[in-house]
Amino acid sequence: MAEITPITMPKWGLTMTEGKVLGWLKQEGDSFTEGEELLEIETSKITNVFEATEGGTLRRIVAASGATLPIGALLAIAAPDSVPDAEIDAFVANFAPPEPVTEAAAEETGPAPHDIEAGGRRLRVLDFGDGDATPVVFVHGFGADLNTWMFTQPALAGSRRAIALDLPGHGSSVKEIGAGDADALAAAVADALAALGVGKTHLVGHSMGAAIAATVARHHPERVASLTLIASAGLGPEINGVFIDGFVRAQRRRDMQEVLALLVHDPALVSRAMIEDVLRYKRLDGVPAALEAIARAWFPDGRQALAIDLAALPMPVQLIWGQGDRIIPAAHAESLAGRLPVHILDAAGHLPHIEKSGEVNRLIGRFLGENS
Repeated sequence: MAEITPITMPKWGLTMTEGKVLGWLKQEGDSFTEGEELLEIETSKITNVFEATEGGTLRRIVAASGATLPIGALLAIAAPDSVPDAEIDAFVANFAPPEPVTEAAAEETGPAPHDIEAGGRRLRVLDFGDGDATPVVFVHGFGADLNTWMFTQPALAGSRRAIALDLPGHGSSVKEIGAGDADALAAAVADALAALGVGKTHLVGHSMGAAIAATVARHHPERVASLTLIASAGLGPEINGVFIDGFVRAQRRRDMQEVLALLVHDPALVSRAMIEDVLRYKRLDGVPAALEAIARAWFPDGRQALAIDLAALPMPVQLIWGQGDRIIPAAHAESLAGRLPVHILDAAGHLPHIEKSGEVNRLIGRFLGENS
């Protein structure tokens, strides 16, 4: 049965315990290549597609649409046409079902975030991965946290140390933000790198976090091997001020749902749990004031205050954007296409690293490999 490959329920994020099969995008007998989308899975946090990690033929679908199964449960079988049905039947019959796990147990079995002291601040980081390759550090955007990298960080941790952090004012980090501008938040990232003993690193940032990563690179070019900027702030004056203002002010579930729907190409990606998580974060002491101060510093009068000169940076830079971005227009990246690598992804909004995670992971992985 060496030619039989089980396709099992993935673990996305620290607390995922189970997933629901929303629908299959391939049918029994279909062939597929690495990176092709096989099915859609809904978790308590988000809905996403499951991509094939290698090519093959889908011989048996075990989990029907609508089934909710624990992580590790058998979803389907891939095998060459030459493998008899009887061998597939035996494999399915003998596949040991996984034990259900609680959310607390899921956190305990994988890498867990922890607090560090960096430049006199308490910051929450998620630090795992091993290998000799140059480390990679992820910087999230406005109102997000380190969990925004739940599909990207594990994919890049196989050959290198991969670190995500909660910026000041966000997630579980300290809520004091100082001026809250690019220089202040970039200083916090630089302090975190020093506290973690990270020398030269690749920086990957999203939205405001991309502009922060570029600011770190401007202040400390000797410490940055490359920059991957996803839907980056700071490359043009336009920004969706309705989103910024709505995110800061929304207190009710319906209002927050309308705001978060602006982030994605497909609003179905925004789950009830995602909305509740954001509202819960916004109720923490110090968060409303921090968000308001950051919004004033970065986006006064519904425009971007920061302007980044990528041409002045000595390290390799690539841009990744969703074609349907309704927060920061893809035209900001397209205008730079002749000067550096620019990747505009179809059927993606402001969160391509979530909406098109497999494609984004491949772009980042290849770029890091070329510039290590």
